[in-house]
Amino acid sequence: MLIYFGYTFCPDICPTDLMTITQALDALGEAGAAVQPIFITLDPQRDTSERLAEYVTSFHPRLIGLTGAPQDIRRVALAYKAYYARKENGPGEDYTIDHTGVTYLVGRDGQYLGFVPPQTSPGRLTEVIRAQLAE
Repeated sequence: MLIYFGYTFCPDICPTDLMTITQALDALGEAGAAVQPIFITLDPQRDTSERLAEYVTSFHPRLIGLTGAPQDIRRVALAYKAYYARKENGPGEDYTIDHTGVTYLVGRDGQYLGFVPPQTSPGRLTEVIRAQLAE
């Protein structure tokens, strides 16, 4: 699995990294079918199931968007050591979410394999995934 924590209102990092995941999986061809991409929202207040379902269609066709109760999301994020915090932008402005922008790699058995940093190139992510699939 490739797990990414973010939110649909993210103006830059999230869509960029999700597009990287899409391009890497496409570059893997048939081998990419063995990898499940998952997007977990850090903003369940705004990211409803319907909004997530619509948002993920902009990226890989197998990308799954997950939401849940705030305390459940916090528990999962903490398990991956994924930082996030709501940031108020001022009167009348929507808030943003400061967050880590890493892509987590998880093995077939659910074992944590590592992560790639934000703004990793699609080519590098493809190499990392390919190496893990070969093991």
